[in-house]
Amino acid sequence: MRLLLLVISTTTLAFAQVGPNYVRPSTDAPPQFKGVTWREAKPASHLPKGEWWKVFRDSRLNELELKATANNQELKAAMARFDQARATARITRGDFFPTLGTSFTRDDQRTSSNMPSPFPLNGMRYDGPAYNALMDFSWEIDLWGKVRRGVEADRATAEAAADAVHNVLLGIQAEVASTYFQIRALDAEMRVVREAVNWRSEALEIAKARVLAGAGSELEQAQSETEVASAEAEISALQARRDELENGLAILIGANAATFRLPVNASELRLPPSVSGGVPTDLLERRPDLAQAERQLAAATARIGVAKAQFFPSLKLIGNGGFQSGDMDLLLEPSSLLWTLGPRFSVPLFSGHKNRFNLSRSKSMHDEALAGYRQIFLAAVADVETSLSQIKNYSLQATSQQRARTSAEKAARLARTRYEAGTSPYLDVIEANRTVLTVQRASIQTAGQRWAATVNLIKAIGGGWDVSQATIFPNVQADPVAKSATEISEGGTLAKVRRWFQRKS
Repeated sequence: MRLLLLVISTTTLAFAQVGPNYVRPSTDAPPQFKGVTWREAKPASHLPKGEWWKVFRDSRLNELELKATANNQELKAAMARFDQARATARITRGDFFPTLGTSFTRDDQRTSSNMPSPFPLNGMRYDGPAYNALMDFSWEIDLWGKVRRGVEADRATAEAAADAVHNVLLGIQAEVASTYFQIRALDAEMRVVREAVNWRSEALEIAKARVLAGAGSELEQAQSETEVASAEAEISALQARRDELENGLAILIGANAATFRLPVNASELRLPPSVSGGVPTDLLERRPDLAQAERQLAAATARIGVAKAQFFPSLKLIGNGGFQSGDMDLLLEPSSLLWTLGPRFSVPLFSGHKNRFNLSRSKSMHDEALAGYRQIFLAAVADVETSLSQIKNYSLQATSQQRARTSAEKAARLARTRYEAGTSPYLDVIEANRTVLTVQRASIQTAGQRWAATVNLIKAIGGGWDVSQATIFPNVQADPVAKSATEISEGGTLAKVRRWFQRKS
């Protein structure tokens, strides 16, 4: 009865909890983006993002995104880190419960004839075997919330690891889309340069024929040959850049660069999709890196409580019981029964200031996490601002380049007409054609940059603006030699992330 009263009283005291409770820090949010309404950020990475890349309406891109989600090795590593963090949280949660173990030993021993005894031993001692079948019990009562703060910290760390999975996934998806559109722009640019090689080659043949007929000069022929060779060199440089991007894309989708090939698509890039109605104010809150930093701050706050609890006394219920005998045949007899049970109350008196410095370290780690959270928030605002600025200015740039392209093509036609009429030198034709090619290439490059800027904006606001789309937890293809391959294949690790949050809620 006394033991029961002791347990009841200590568990009642266990509602005490030292250390600060976590409160999400306020942020110095701007009243608005430059032309876009804004309010204070509150991480909401759990909101649905959907397959945002489908807004580009490109079947090839859709296929690449699915492959990247299934096979990217960096994503698999992030999932493994989440598994580690989740397992750690579960291990810490086990500290709430008592530990119970059993053991069986057989020893040869000799007792002291001078050992303390309530009766005279007169030189008697035991010399022989000892058989022990014992069960040990230990349970630390969480008086000051040390275990609860530890569970709180590790749970927040696991949630941060889940957000890190989403952050890696979003980064991979955005990189795939950006790389893909860069390759598309290079394909279109190479098509324009190849067309330039073709008509420059035709001009070269005309120049050769004029020289043979005595109507042209060898200077014109040499200039034409220079133009053809220069354009061919540009094709080689563009192809090298395309090969580099293609190999990078192979890594992103988990494919072997030696065998991966992306078919050429030299069609013109159409206008990228626009974010209608501006950027909703809650989209930045869905950024997984911001949510990850916020959870890391929560974990650091809880660990201050763990460090603070080290200054307070601790209480453990300990006990063991079982059978002990010098004869195996008598081991399980009632007379061989023994047991001990009782509390162990310990008070920290001196530890070389380790507890004090540990608390100081925990507070410094909290301050670091707070600074990291605020830094990521500022970077998130800047990312959105930069992307919005790029989209706006690339659009203006494309409009101006279209006017420049029209006038350059007109100038090229006039220069050719005047040259054929004998009123202008061939150098005017060369310069006009160079200008046309330069403007055409710049126009294609700007189109590619507009698509990349749109991808960057989607990434900056956390992965899409259509909150009605469902969050996709794709099945990731497990490495056949991975130890957790079976578990990963059963629904995907991102599905485990979802189940984790479902259990938490």
